[in-house]
Amino acid sequence: MLTITKQQVEQALAAFFDPYLEQDWLSAGFVKSITIADRLVIQILLGYPAAGIQQQLLSQLTQHLQQTLGTNSVEIELGWKIISHAVQMGVQSLPQVKNIIAVASGKGGVGKSTTAVNLALALRAEGAQVGLLDADIYGPSQPMMLGVQKRPEVTERKTLLPVMAHGLQTMSIGYLVDTSSAMVWRGPMVTGALQQLLNETEWQSLDYLIIDLPPGTGDIQLTLAQKIPVSSAVIVTTPQDIALLDVRKAITMFNKVKVPVLGIIENMSVHLCSQCGHQEAIFGTGGGMQMAEEYQIPLLGQLPLDINIRQRVDGGNPTVASEPMSTTALIYRDIARNLAARLSMQAKNYSRLFPKIVIEKE
Repeated sequence: MLTITKQQVEQALAAFFDPYLEQDWLSAGFVKSITIADRLVIQILLGYPAAGIQQQLLSQLTQHLQQTLGTNSVEIELGWKIISHAVQMGVQSLPQVKNIIAVASGKGGVGKSTTAVNLALALRAEGAQVGLLDADIYGPSQPMMLGVQKRPEVTERKTLLPVMAHGLQTMSIGYLVDTSSAMVWRGPMVTGALQQLLNETEWQSLDYLIIDLPPGTGDIQLTLAQKIPVSSAVIVTTPQDIALLDVRKAITMFNKVKVPVLGIIENMSVHLCSQCGHQEAIFGTGGGMQMAEEYQIPLLGQLPLDINIRQRVDGGNPTVASEPMSTTALIYRDIARNLAARLSMQAKNYSRLFPKIVIEKE
């Protein structure tokens, strides 16, 4: 029988900090049980998927507890449980989707769609059930990036089954229309089409649904942000000043509709020469960090301007799927864990716990 106390174990756990949250797992609520007998057994359930660093975290925590408590009889069960988080007031969450994360940009050309698809794949690689909705009705790009050109199946209830691609449940207007023809639709038609794609697709038990929003911050984007039950948003930018000007607009838009911004992803931070490996900051440096500090939100990560990223998505095999152990893929996975960890600390969605009340006239 071990002579250590639960208080000693809790003190030791309080000195071990999560790599993304800047707080310990005990105060974060991730420690589910502590059992002291012949061995010390601790059950930990993270609020975010972390398959890529699970063994590393287990090893670090085990070593920390052994050294702090002076015993080798330590057993840690480490997993994760992803829960549903709150959305905007007056917007109903989807029954089969725990969390919707909007990937947005203030302007086009910053690599938002490429980032969105690789983030979705990274979350899946970390151990989550993930979907991807292409919300760019005018210029859907996800079918090409995923290498899928097929119409979704229609159920007897006239709903759509998501198209599977690289293990993701996906939906895009590009599956339903001829993408070579111009979409001459007014704003209300666009928002209506997007809501249909979101609500009439039979998503299956998703932990996260990544929505690749259209670029910009106009009326369409604002309307979408007000009507889609979004748990949080991520802003993609490049370091250059002109892109950062539009980041302010995107952050302001989400603040207006009460959608928390998890952080900023700086794309094309440095150019990697495919011949010699030389790195050059052709779009400037420090822009993403400056913007994060200005709005007091995290810089979730920085991605290189690498020709391989472009070639992979153009060929329908995004980097995280085609080169899962590459440096770039590991950066995407680190960003995915970072944003999921920060989402895990937001307010929970309790609406699922209450029954629907229906009032009928007699």
